[in-house]
Amino acid sequence: MSHRRGTRGDAIVKRRVLNMDITFLLNGETVELSDVSPTMTLLDWLREDQHLTGTKEGCNEGDCGACTVMVTDGDGAKALNSCILFLPQLQGKAVRTVEGVSGPDDELHPVQQALIEHHGSQCGFCTPGFVMSMTTAHLNGETDFDTQLAGNLCRCTGYAPIIRAAEAAVSQPVPVWVKDAARVGEPASAPQNHPPYAPDNSDALAQLYASNPDATLVAGATDVGLWVTKGLRDLGTVIFLGNCADLKTISVDADTVRFGAMVDMNAMGATIDDLHPSYGEMIRRFASVQVRGAATVGGNIANGSPIGDNPPALIALDATLHLRKGESRRSIPIEDFFVAYGKQDRMAGEFVEAVSFARQPDRLKVYKLSKRFDQDISAVCGCFNITVNDGIVSAARIAFGGMAATPKRATAVETALIGQPWNSDTISAAQAGFDTDYAPMTDMRASARYRLETARAMLVRYYAEDQGELVSVLEVSA
Repeated sequence: MSHRRGTRGDAIVKRRVLNMDITFLLNGETVELSDVSPTMTLLDWLREDQHLTGTKEGCNEGDCGACTVMVTDGDGAKALNSCILFLPQLQGKAVRTVEGVSGPDDELHPVQQALIEHHGSQCGFCTPGFVMSMTTAHLNGETDFDTQLAGNLCRCTGYAPIIRAAEAAVSQPVPVWVKDAARVGEPASAPQNHPPYAPDNSDALAQLYASNPDATLVAGATDVGLWVTKGLRDLGTVIFLGNCADLKTISVDADTVRFGAMVDMNAMGATIDDLHPSYGEMIRRFASVQVRGAATVGGNIANGSPIGDNPPALIALDATLHLRKGESRRSIPIEDFFVAYGKQDRMAGEFVEAVSFARQPDRLKVYKLSKRFDQDISAVCGCFNITVNDGIVSAARIAFGGMAATPKRATAVETALIGQPWNSDTISAAQAGFDTDYAPMTDMRASARYRLETARAMLVRYYAEDQGELVSVLEVSA
């Protein structure tokens, strides 16, 4: 493992100073831990320290779902990937693993019984993760199982018997023993004191981060977690943002939509669905239920990925990014935040506080192209927001991910559209602008030529959809 400063001894001393004391519930029992490494994952702790080996390690990066557990706090229960969940993120919460799904007298949970009856398991390696995703969905009354189980991979039975089992369990009551205290609104038996370097609100965060500008901010750890599990990095000083409740707010009024930086992607998607359904559908394909339940709006923006799916849609909506450093705040167009590959317009000690955009008629379409429909990284993500008045294009904002070193607007295409009649001739003429706007790379996901061709096709698709044509492969029937 690499270290940020001096000798290995220096790094060990630094880590010891920043270790944490945390308390949470594990399968209904209080756990109190002292001197915990801030980057110890829940999966490693369960398997190595507690010998609870039902929770499996598959990919160790949040893709396969074999490590899924249920985590409950005052906001309810979530299925999360324990492989990229750091122990300090569990402070004051309740964790339930597959060992805690059956009842005190070994009574099976309805989803366990249904999986047996419908032959939903063969080798069994993936089964604990499926059980935990299904148990969480059963508790929350979620029945869209194609979505709920998209983050769990099975290579033995396929999904048919598993889906049948999930459907069979729907009518069965939720067992009392899986209703952790926080889920039903009662105070958790675990103390609510927060560990050091886990501020309670954005004011405390601003002060702490200004004093420690080299610290690593951990929101949902869906990206940072891989720095540890795959990159084997020592993160040095770590600041956990999960207790900043004021960064988890969503505000929708007559004029503005605003998401706090710590709003998770599932919550964002639920709000976006009602405002811009095409964007909401893209968010449904954004990773998996487990990843979206941890991933945050601010984290997805701040990491500056050129293939992050959120920024192109927000650019197309003309969103504003709100940043804070200490007591100073500034707001910038989100498109200006992305300076170059791996470089963002963010000062040391400055963090993303929120993102907002104006309420507007829904003219937004978001097209995500990936090799796998669910839970895959985009080869190209095209976002189109074109306004037409009296048959003439009056405004256009078009942005892409996967086409440049940063999420980037198609300004030449926009210019070719604005002021022109809204017809197929204008669309054909504007397609040439993509060659001016983008010079994409060739990589394992797609070639440069393919990316440009699909970008042009997406513009045609937007026009066809606007004219009432069926354009989605999901609408094709025999």
